[in-house]
Amino acid sequence: MFTPTRDEARRFLADAWSKYRASEPLSTLEQRVVEIVTLHPEYHDLLENAQRHLERDFTPDGGAMNPFLHLSLHLAVAEQLAIDQPPGVRAEFERLRAARGDPHAALHDVLECLAETMWQAQRTRSQPDGAAYLDCVRKK
Repeated sequence: MFTPTRDEARRFLADAWSKYRASEPLSTLEQRVVEIVTLHPEYHDLLENAQRHLERDFTPDGGAMNPFLHLSLHLAVAEQLAIDQPPGVRAEFERLRAARGDPHAALHDVLECLAETMWQAQRTRSQPDGAAYLDCVRKK
């Protein structure tokens, strides 16, 4: 399995955005990144000047999330929804989207649950709990 370093993952996001802005061909995954970045104009400057930020440590000042982590979690959720993994996550997302009337807000609900699930797995040094993740999404 491919496990990029922090810098490689950050560079991938910035490179996809750079290729898009230069009207270069994009892979399917890069297209997904561009769709996500388009939802976040507050990160455009960061990605356009990524070299200045690749090694930066982001701290949760005022509850703000690391922008590279935020975009990466969006990408993970997009992939999960595309393949409905864990099973049922797509239906729960559709329920949230209908209830909220805002697909991006619904994505953020799922993203928060994924972040919590990943944090718990790191904290307990265990595999992410798919059932707990889906339960979190259901409670949104």
